[in-house]
Amino acid sequence: MQSFKYSPNFNSGSFRHRITFLKETITVDELMQENVEMVEVATVWCMIKTVSGREYFSAASTQNENTYRFIIRYKNGLTPDMQIKFNERIFDIESILNDDELNKTLTIIAKERVSNGG
Repeated sequence: MQSFKYSPNFNSGSFRHRITFLKETITVDELMQENVEMVEVATVWCMIKTVSGREYFSAASTQNENTYRFIIRYKNGLTPDMQIKFNERIFDIESILNDDELNKTLTIIAKERVSNGG
């Protein structure tokens, strides 16, 4: 088995990006209408690694699909139905991995979708 390549002894300066986890919540207003809002759950420091970039064509528009790895210190309560906000970009979480099951770091695989209209 390959050991975790981000050693727990790495420089804390590696966590230089600030990300926010967002969760969809549904509220009911005074007119009994449901409103969907994205609520901030947690803001943490992370290391970001690009996994891949892929471009494909669909219905006369170009779709870009970029996959990223976000490495954060272990945090309880994060789920794949959340989103990540980095600067003004939004990422959909694909999976959350507890590195080596040691509860020290989490690797989060997430995709950013950018559509260039056509």
